[in-house]
Amino acid sequence: MQINDNFCKLPGSYLFSEIARRVAGYTGEHPEAALIRLGIGDVTRPLPPAVLAAMHAAVDEQGSAETFRGYGPEQGYPFLREAMARYDFQARGAEISADEIFISDGAKSDCGNIGDLFGPGNRVAVCDPVYPAYVDTNAMAGRAGEYDKVRERWTELCYMPCTAENGFTPDLPDGAVDLIYLCFPNNPTGAVATREQLKRWVDYANDCGAVILFDAAYEAFITEPEIPHSIFEIEGARTCAIEFRSFSKTAGFTGTRCAATAIPGELVRGGASLRELWNRRQCTKFNGTPYIVQRGAEAVYTAEGRRQVEENIAYYLSNARTIREGLAAAGLKVSGGVNSPYVWVGTPNGMPSWDFFDLLLQRANVVTTPGAGFGPSGEGYIRLTGFGGAEDTAQAVERIKRIL
Repeated sequence: MQINDNFCKLPGSYLFSEIARRVAGYTGEHPEAALIRLGIGDVTRPLPPAVLAAMHAAVDEQGSAETFRGYGPEQGYPFLREAMARYDFQARGAEISADEIFISDGAKSDCGNIGDLFGPGNRVAVCDPVYPAYVDTNAMAGRAGEYDKVRERWTELCYMPCTAENGFTPDLPDGAVDLIYLCFPNNPTGAVATREQLKRWVDYANDCGAVILFDAAYEAFITEPEIPHSIFEIEGARTCAIEFRSFSKTAGFTGTRCAATAIPGELVRGGASLRELWNRRQCTKFNGTPYIVQRGAEAVYTAEGRRQVEENIAYYLSNARTIREGLAAAGLKVSGGVNSPYVWVGTPNGMPSWDFFDLLLQRANVVTTPGAGFGPSGEGYIRLTGFGGAEDTAQAVERIKRIL
């Protein structure tokens, strides 16, 4: 009997599991504590009414033999794929068709599962700090090498530092890489990439034959009109990029689960169409996102749905502004929170991230996310989210200001 020993190389627990462990330990000792949770990026506002109405109608359909739906297409129902192609891509000048979009149960799943298409010998580049799932899934697949506990990094990954000095946007790698994870607006730092910056990445990938894995889960939070919402707005991206989309933060589907991956037909590596390989993978390993959920997602693109979604996004961005402005006024260095629900905050006097996390948990009763959990360059920072309630967010900022 053999197991995949790459799992055994993973250090400790997953970041958010460790946060949950520490929070549970504290609340077990202090059950009276009224915690405000601004750590994990989970939404708090209900699903938009237009989405609920569409889902209720779809439930009713399931109660009649004439309209009942069983197994659906693994790629997703045409009504949702066509709506996404029209509104998310073509309306912004991005040439993506419905048959290049694959509906799934989450962008996190797709970001990890996309690795099935690529061999273990490919060199992977990740931003640092980085969403942990990119790193851990490649480690599980054997592409990360060994974990260096002293340097707190994997030996075979190409880390691209995102620091205050470079505006939290990575520079091109020194040498060639095969897979490049980019996330804009960025989780965790909240940074965005301009058209000029993304064009440099597209040109680089096409020159060296790399594939950009572009996580656009937070594109709906972009407020500055000059910032692109999709990698496919950039000339040349159809031959080098895959894009992940999500309804989780956009429309409150964190518990409902719906997302999509766009793979252009021109994207070919090793003589194989990556679109066709992904289609084969999904048909083998995935039975499709539920019909009821997809009808709810389709409603996001109605006039009423778009208005309701925009109201929720504005609410979360207002919370992010409260955090950003409040902590900046308290003397902390902050970034993000303009085109993103995340605010990236420097710790006071160079305090280690986990120490500041514990301090805020124990003395302010505010749950954050330590930057060190996102990679070596995240040390000295914490991440806060705008996904809480407005009153709780304002109170959390006041609590933090009192202990600084």
